[in-house]
Amino acid sequence: MNKSNISILIPFKNTEEYLPQCIESTLNQSYENWEILAVNDHSTDKSGHIMNDFAMNDERIKVIDNEGNGIIAALRTAYSRASGTFITRMDSDDVMAQNKLENMYISLQEHGQGHIALGKVEYFSDEGLGGGYKRYEQWLNRLTEQGSNYTEIYKECVIPSPCWMVYKNDLDKAGAFLPNRYPEDYDLAFRFYELGLKCIPTQALLHYWRDYSTRTSRTSEHYAQNYFLDIKLHYFLKLDHLPQRPLVLWGAGNKGKEVAKSLLSLKTNFIWVCDNSKKIGKTIYGKKMAHYSEIGQLNNPQLIITVANEEAQKFIEDFLLSLGKRPNSDYFFFC
Repeated sequence: MNKSNISILIPFKNTEEYLPQCIESTLNQSYENWEILAVNDHSTDKSGHIMNDFAMNDERIKVIDNEGNGIIAALRTAYSRASGTFITRMDSDDVMAQNKLENMYISLQEHGQGHIALGKVEYFSDEGLGGGYKRYEQWLNRLTEQGSNYTEIYKECVIPSPCWMVYKNDLDKAGAFLPNRYPEDYDLAFRFYELGLKCIPTQALLHYWRDYSTRTSRTSEHYAQNYFLDIKLHYFLKLDHLPQRPLVLWGAGNKGKEVAKSLLSLKTNFIWVCDNSKKIGKTIYGKKMAHYSEIGQLNNPQLIITVANEEAQKFIEDFLLSLGKRPNSDYFFFC
């Protein structure tokens, strides 16, 4: 076959310890009609030499220097060389299940354009995994099993960055890697959502996601929480907020205050409520904190909820359901 059917985009930077296992897991795939576009993002270790050695032994592997700096520029550089009908990403420190490419390719063949092929993920680490990562894994896999990923898109990124595949035409329609907005994987998930690409449900575990202390998602400023809130609010106001409906912000903790400041800077009117008796009636940033019961007096409001405590979330959801409010239409959890 002269043309590769699947293009795998792999940005890499200083991952010499993990890169061989990553590439070997690709070489061992049950589906073989692929190409790797491996972009060296100015590595200072032996990563570049390792990738070049792999490329010398397999013509499907192309090693390219990043035309800019950072992961978004690296993805653009890789994508500009992609020849495949299907596009997927891979992290240079992770491992593919042996049937990953075959499974996603078959799914897309069966469902056609307008769909995203996904797989369940499993975290692993030589340093031990914290409970937060396991909870995220379980939450994400539950959504992926049902293909209901978008229903909780404002909580966290619902499309695992190294475990999706789409038709190249659909990725082009979604804007591919053009926006300079971090986190880039979360931004792309929102653009898939905006385009209306349907998530294909699956029970298949296809990706092993490595965690370690120097992983980019742990160390880069681009993955700090304020960026997550900025991106959530940006797309909520663009895609789901109806300006003719009253907007309510529920929560006066740090996340609630960040969202409040952003709404004020955007001159977007909102009513601020909480269930904390110590804050009700106080004025913060010029807004008086109201009791949550006032929601029942509003005409068809929409709510942003920034309360993270699980018990409090259950109370809030039960209260809103008692008012006939619907998730993902009337209220949106931002955490």
